[in-house]
Amino acid sequence: MNLPDLPIRAVLPELIRTLAGHGTTILVAPPGTGKTTVVPLALSGRVIVAEPRRLAARAAAARMASLLGEPVGRTVGYAVRGDRKTSKDTRVEVVTSGLLVRRIQHDPELSGVDTVLLDECHERHLDADLLLALLADARALRPDLKLLATSATVAAEPLAKILDDAPILQVEARTYPTETAYLPPLRGERLEACVARATRRALSETDGDVLVFLPGAAEINRVRQMLDGVNVVTLHGRLAAKDQDAALKPTTGQRVVLATAVAESSLTVPGVRAVVDSGQSRVPRVDHRRGLPGLATVRTSAAVADQRAGRAGREGPGRVYRCWPEHEQSTLPRYPEPEIRVADLTRLALELACWGTPDGSALRWWDAPPEGALKAGQTVLHDLHALNNDGTPTDRGRKMADVGLHPRLARALLDGGKQAADVIALLDDDTLADDVDLESALRKVKSSQRWRRESQRLAAMAPHTDAPSDPAKVVALAYPERLARRRAAESRVYLMASGTAVELPPGTGLDRWEWLAIAVADRKPGEKHGKVRLAAAADADLATEIIGLSEKDEVSWNGDVVARRVRRLGAIVLTEKPLATPDPAAVEAALREGIRAEGLSILDWDPKLLSRMALLHRALGEPWPAVDQEAILSTVDVTGARNRKDLNKINPLRAMLPWPAAARLDELAPERIEVPSGSRIAVDYDGERPVLAVRLQEIFGWRQAPVIADGEVTVLLHLLSPAGRPTAVTDDLESFWANGYPQVRAELRGRYPKHDWPADPLTATPPSRRRTRR
Repeated sequence: MNLPDLPIRAVLPELIRTLAGHGTTILVAPPGTGKTTVVPLALSGRVIVAEPRRLAARAAAARMASLLGEPVGRTVGYAVRGDRKTSKDTRVEVVTSGLLVRRIQHDPELSGVDTVLLDECHERHLDADLLLALLADARALRPDLKLLATSATVAAEPLAKILDDAPILQVEARTYPTETAYLPPLRGERLEACVARATRRALSETDGDVLVFLPGAAEINRVRQMLDGVNVVTLHGRLAAKDQDAALKPTTGQRVVLATAVAESSLTVPGVRAVVDSGQSRVPRVDHRRGLPGLATVRTSAAVADQRAGRAGREGPGRVYRCWPEHEQSTLPRYPEPEIRVADLTRLALELACWGTPDGSALRWWDAPPEGALKAGQTVLHDLHALNNDGTPTDRGRKMADVGLHPRLARALLDGGKQAADVIALLDDDTLADDVDLESALRKVKSSQRWRRESQRLAAMAPHTDAPSDPAKVVALAYPERLARRRAAESRVYLMASGTAVELPPGTGLDRWEWLAIAVADRKPGEKHGKVRLAAAADADLATEIIGLSEKDEVSWNGDVVARRVRRLGAIVLTEKPLATPDPAAVEAALREGIRAEGLSILDWDPKLLSRMALLHRALGEPWPAVDQEAILSTVDVTGARNRKDLNKINPLRAMLPWPAAARLDELAPERIEVPSGSRIAVDYDGERPVLAVRLQEIFGWRQAPVIADGEVTVLLHLLSPAGRPTAVTDDLESFWANGYPQVRAELRGRYPKHDWPADPLTATPPSRRRTRR
């Protein structure tokens, strides 16, 4: 076999020895070194190469077959969902990670396979992370099964631990020098316009092709429109195979390749001398609270930016144009966020149940699935009757897993039958839909060969049942909680059965329908409502059939106790009427909800009593209780109360007073203290220490500050001038009279000559006031 002279050839002997001796190995090599196409051919026995993307799988197989001078399907073949080219002679098979997960579920030993090569591990796709964990576990059954993980940029040490402390081999690439320029958007310039400007500059400064990285197909289409007169081809995962292949073939003349992340690794786009990087990637995200999974546009990581830049120096000196300010380069995240941390984990939960470890705890993970997201996925599976109560898969659940779709779509296919296949093929590839109205989108997609092929594949897997031809019912089978009712006449806002509000874009024509079955919706941060992206007209009968009516008495707090009998479809209220005699326990729960929502002031509230009791709890402890909010809420008695007005009459603190000790409340924490002038002055208990604010002349003759709480607490005196302004703060009168008073007397006697300022305040008679002061 005449392998190309690529850098990987220098380490092939060592790689083969290491893999044979240890059973697992990690190969870290930059793009273009041959790790994807040369290494599998050099390995002995039957080899399976797992790629994260279908495009990469087909391209890798084609490249290896061309090196052998053979057509794809002979020595080298591939298998992706809906497309396979292999034969009895196939020794090296390239598959997608998701497809290999299904194979290993049915054959945990991977019978007849000698080596599995996990390519591009650094991309951290969900299926790839799961496959890594399953293969590491499968080696307990097949110690002779060899695992080789390859990557261009990866933190190899954590990966090595998963693979039994696998040895790490590094390969240096023969790369050409590249120059990097930073071209951030101008003020007010959209990112797509910035990318188009950078692309035109790249065309003028280089002779080769320009590879442009954009987050998705929508941005690709917009940039393409801005490059009028330029030879443009596109490359993304949703293109037809022939269009993808066209972008990967050498051509004459300069061209621009507008690509998504599929061109970051595994693939070599020939002729590239310049890279334009938008600095953005599109990644899966899920809003578990609202039940709206979708895609989010995020900044690329430093590792991805380096990977993209490396494309410019594969075949000669190149240029890189980055569409962000240079100072932001150091702020990029180091690596991409693993999908397992942020994606919808319903399908992962089903695969784990089929493997026999519903919570995944029996597996070794690069990053373990987050508990909350995994439980959310399990909840969906229980609703779809895919899991038993113990977390094991039902027979129905195993059938759903075998379909190879998201469990929701698998449920719709199994229950909807062959007639549902057309709709499901579109729902699974919703980028084909260029209309919010699902029925209109279905009519337009009939000309798509990719959609037609997938629909036929799904129809062949569907059971022979009397199936729904109504697109709304197919959507409802997959997403019952997204059945939605218009909130008000003339409104484009709909409330889904899940409780989430979504809004139709204007001009769809769907807003004339009261009910919708929503297939795709998303919500951007900061927006009030989610946005409907794909939906079909529905009706109340369908919603009732799929969700089922519920009627029950509901008692809640909404500014007051609200008691009603409600008929619902999920969160959608159909009818309601007041309840004359609601359940007392439910009323009590609503009242407590009201106290928590509006605060203790909704009760007959005595803040002064609260402060006095709090002091005695701090100073004396038992039997004086804690009076923090939680303590009060846990003890307040709302028995017999029915509404807000009744709450206004409940004094929770009086009920908490500890009898018989409470008989001494006024003695231990008096509301007022009589001073030598005869005045009875209110004590302020709001702070950490009780305070008595009193005019200085009124305490002549006092030798000590008053003591309360059985002598445990000395009252802090705020001594005031005749005008009521503070002059001194003390709890040690003996020291004040001796040291502080002479200075105060000197300062104030001239200002207030009509007031008595005796030289000896201990023997002086205070002015008689004998009144109560607040």
